[in-house]
Amino acid sequence: MPVVVVESPAKAKTINKYLGSDYTVLASYGHVRDLPPKDGSVDTEHDFDMTWEIATDSRKHVKAIADALKDDNALILATDPDREGEAISWHLEEALRNRKAIKKDTPVSRVVFNAITKTAVTEAMKSPRQVDAPLVEAYLARRALDYLVGFNLSPVLWRKLPGAKSAGRVQSVCLRLIVDREMEIEAFRAQEYWTVKAILETPRGQTFEARLTQLSGEKLERFSLKDSTSAEMAVQAIQSRDLTVSSVEAKPGTRNPSAPFMTSTLQQEASRKFGMGARQTMSAAQRLYEAGHITYMRTDGIDMAPEAVMAARDAIKDRFGENYVPKSPRMYKNKAKNAQEAHECVRPTDMSRDAASLRITDADQRKLYDLIWKRTIASQMEAARLERTTVDVASQDGEVVLRATGQVVTFDGFIRVYEEGRDDSVIDDDDKRLPQIHEGEAAKKQGVTPEQHFTQPPPRYTEATLVKRMEELGIGRPSTYASIVTTIQDREYVRKDKGRLIPEDKGRLVTAFLSNYFRRYVEYDFTAELEEQLDDVSAGDRDYKEVLRQFWRDFSAAIAETSELRITDVLEKINEVLEPHLFPPTEDGSDPRLCPHCGEGRLSVRTARSGGAFIGCSNYPECRFTRPFGPPGMEAGDEIGPDGKILGEDKGDTITLRKGRFGPYVQRGEPTEEQPKPPRASLPKGWEISEIDLERALMLLSLPREIGPHPEDGELVEAGIGRYGPYVKHGRIYANLEEVDDVFHIGMNRAVEELAKKASRGRGRTAAAPLKELGEHPEAGGPVQVMSGRYGPYVKWQKVNATLPKDIEPEAVTMDQAVQLIAEKAAKSGKKAPAKKKAAPKKTAAKKPAAKKPAAKTATAKKTAATKSAATKSAAGTKTTASKSATPRKTAAKKTRPADGGSSSDDGAA
Repeated sequence: MPVVVVESPAKAKTINKYLGSDYTVLASYGHVRDLPPKDGSVDTEHDFDMTWEIATDSRKHVKAIADALKDDNALILATDPDREGEAISWHLEEALRNRKAIKKDTPVSRVVFNAITKTAVTEAMKSPRQVDAPLVEAYLARRALDYLVGFNLSPVLWRKLPGAKSAGRVQSVCLRLIVDREMEIEAFRAQEYWTVKAILETPRGQTFEARLTQLSGEKLERFSLKDSTSAEMAVQAIQSRDLTVSSVEAKPGTRNPSAPFMTSTLQQEASRKFGMGARQTMSAAQRLYEAGHITYMRTDGIDMAPEAVMAARDAIKDRFGENYVPKSPRMYKNKAKNAQEAHECVRPTDMSRDAASLRITDADQRKLYDLIWKRTIASQMEAARLERTTVDVASQDGEVVLRATGQVVTFDGFIRVYEEGRDDSVIDDDDKRLPQIHEGEAAKKQGVTPEQHFTQPPPRYTEATLVKRMEELGIGRPSTYASIVTTIQDREYVRKDKGRLIPEDKGRLVTAFLSNYFRRYVEYDFTAELEEQLDDVSAGDRDYKEVLRQFWRDFSAAIAETSELRITDVLEKINEVLEPHLFPPTEDGSDPRLCPHCGEGRLSVRTARSGGAFIGCSNYPECRFTRPFGPPGMEAGDEIGPDGKILGEDKGDTITLRKGRFGPYVQRGEPTEEQPKPPRASLPKGWEISEIDLERALMLLSLPREIGPHPEDGELVEAGIGRYGPYVKHGRIYANLEEVDDVFHIGMNRAVEELAKKASRGRGRTAAAPLKELGEHPEAGGPVQVMSGRYGPYVKWQKVNATLPKDIEPEAVTMDQAVQLIAEKAAKSGKKAPAKKKAAPKKTAAKKPAAKKPAAKTATAKKTAATKSAATKSAAGTKTTASKSATPRKTAAKKTRPADGGSSSDDGAA
């Protein structure tokens, strides 16, 4: 009975169902070996020998496979059909051979299938092969490169840029894309331009919109109308002339469907339509694949198997009719740079089953499957047929020409099922519908409107557009896009805000450093060329060791050149590189790097231990001026200096906005001898520095706010902002409020309601009133009360609660009965029984007590003491031993600190 090994237990379960009891199907749980995160794992002195280590979590899985092979002397490696899958199979075979689990007579074979269906799996079992050596060598080269870059470049960053976490072969190039785009946005200067539109009416009373395209016989370009004056002149030219329809031109057109999904386009479309990140998309796709619903989801191929094409055409015919099936199947050619994976597109395994029929319970999986099914079906449907109409309206003298465009869908075709999303929506005039318009008829003016516009900067990348750009440049591979995009966010080099990727200070600094000292290794062309070399290795056309030799020769020299760099030199170089961004020219022509606070020091980049960056004065500590990293004015609060920003005055005190150790705050007045700590209030969460004016500052400084006396006990009810956010307070009860603004507006009715809710939840609730007060305990003192409890009435004295017998009514309990119940309860629970009050002793002269000899220890006491002593010594010895053993482990961990050289399954995700 052969042992079949796949990556995941879910996949193993599905395949085991198809293969039956004739096979033992086990999971490797991903990669089982990787390079140890320490120096020398890739030995550059000995022809790049690589040392592999089985991960701790993987040892039990390798053992389980080895144990199974004792009874079943045949191994079938059925991991994923890509480079990573081939690498996992190779690692498994090597690890099992090292354990002697694979004997000389053990047959080892490799099978691949593009979909986990019974047909695909059983067919694959009929065509076994050996592990593909060129694919494995391509993986080895890629893994070695990622290790060499990450393990050698990351320490340089740690030393030269405090707080920087790591660099990576592909990760750093991806980060540069985002930083470069942000620099473009910041360098962008909006340019004004105007357009003129008119609402025109046909003789039949129907209206349509037309745009001015020609004026005074000249075709209008984008910036022909550059200001309001020229726009108003154009308006007057239109209004002073009669207009006639000079031409109506209708042209038939078609729109063809998009190709089926590959990895990158699936990630892009899931992002556009559902806002799903790359990792989220691939996680859902992985589960769909393992369940047998879709084909393999890591691919840059858009081909579809012939039987799948025919199945799609049959499904289209059954659902929509013959008119929607083209005469011949559609063929698609990949336009992606470096596309090389010999896989099918991402498609459903059964074209006849849509998302509704599969009844997928997980929301992400259901949405993604629906998207894949619709895109695949649409890719084999008939084109949409359109009629595009262009109407020109002109004055008799030809001085003014306006144009209206629109279209009509005459046959919806594939649009009936699916339309591809857009990354950045643009209003397209061609999508408008036009009324019936005839050439030569008059066009009556209903209104002429000038519109002001400004050119827009290039948009920030989303995960979808970033993946698209990486694909266009030939950077990364389908199996790595999600991990790369996720890594730069996990490293806090980039943050995602409303779906857009924005570089953090760390990301800017790392990119500036690498672009200056390791420029070649963050160039797009160099990275793409290296990917091509790796593709040549996978095709068997290039020696992977030679690729490593060429790379390491130049890269090690670049590393050596940075060894003598000082941090001050690096920061000054960053100042120079980022000067247009950090210190743009001032309007008055003064030195943009001159400190605005002291007027003497020069502004420069500084780094904090946290890894963040800021701009500071060179005269520190005499001058403590700082502003956020970035150009002045880019962020509200930049002008806040060491003495704060003055917001105004109130009752003779200066109100200032300041920045402190724990964030921004407002302050009333200055410290004095009488008041060393003037009133202060931190900005609550959600309040931006830019929003703080004198009014809002005074609101904060007025807290806590008195709402009024509580209607039940008259105790004051207050509202304020504390460590855990906004609240209302009554005595010791604090009730949280949802919004900060509630603190300033909440009234007594709602405050009482919120406090009652908090009390009813148990935390901070007021003590229950006693049913009866019996007075002081006659022997020990302290109040004795009859209380109402969850399980009935009881007598309470100090920490003793004694339940009342059922035959005694709470109102009828006497002190004698209560004392007896308390004594009985104390005896049962082991608590100290109430002791009688002792009379105060008479004061007498103190006598010095006579010294007593210590009593001899009994045998039992000696034995107990000896036992305790031994136990103490044993515990101390154990503790000491643990401490001693922990120290070398900690030191070792420091020596082998991971250099983030990338994981075995994440190409370049250092």
